[in-house]
Amino acid sequence: MNELATPQAIVVGIDGSNAAVRAALWAVDEAVSRDAPLRLLYASERAGTHENEPAPAAAAICHAVKAIEATGKPVKVESEITAGPVIASLIGASASASMVCVGAVGLRHFRPDRVGSVTAALAVSARCPVGIIRSREGRGHRGANEIVVELDASPDNGVLLGAAIMEARLRDAAVRAIVCRAAANDQRGPAAVECDRRSLAAVDRRLARWKRRYPEVRVESVAVHGGLLEYLACHRERVGLAVVSARNRQHVSELVGPAGGPVLHAACCSLLIVNQQHL
Repeated sequence: MNELATPQAIVVGIDGSNAAVRAALWAVDEAVSRDAPLRLLYASERAGTHENEPAPAAAAICHAVKAIEATGKPVKVESEITAGPVIASLIGASASASMVCVGAVGLRHFRPDRVGSVTAALAVSARCPVGIIRSREGRGHRGANEIVVELDASPDNGVLLGAAIMEARLRDAAVRAIVCRAAANDQRGPAAVECDRRSLAAVDRRLARWKRRYPEVRVESVAVHGGLLEYLACHRERVGLAVVSARNRQHVSELVGPAGGPVLHAACCSLLIVNQQHL
């Protein structure tokens, strides 16, 4: 007799910070939508048993569980305490997870100047999509009802669009697919206009299938002269989540590092990083 496969867990890195708790709350909807468990993972210098857990780990997990229970949403919560570095633990957990989520700030195991580099290591090395979550109490996503997906010429585009559409359905948001081009002196010249037209036509052909499948999701495309960070800086009040590819490691490092961190923080914008192998 065949048994139904158990859904892969949504894993959240817990470190005692409020940012980690907010990441767990964001991940609740992911778990509920998949009918999957939400696993809270705390990396400790030594792994404890249920009777002998390290006090900081137990306190951090308990704090997160209480916040999750307060939502009243039907999610199964699991907890795990592992020995060793947090990033290595999360990468290991990603092999059997459908998503790994971490807070955009926190990771207090590391010096502030290393947070970007270790988060980038997680984003490009994980075996599943990685959510780097930003949300602040009192601000939330009141005006941030748009999901931006950055597309290029890579074969990841279909995967990225699919991930963005699924998030839009889950979070009642619109999708804006952007094609970033290097800024030119004559941005309005005929050559630039024609290049934009061709780029958007290619994107719209990909979007057509998703629009037919999910007509309830509002989807549009736009050519951007500049980069994703410039776009987010100009539209900080409307974007709640950016979906990007893990393929370009330099770009991911820029987004989560010293250059991108302040822009994403000001926009209160989360990142979902995926690649062709993830979905």
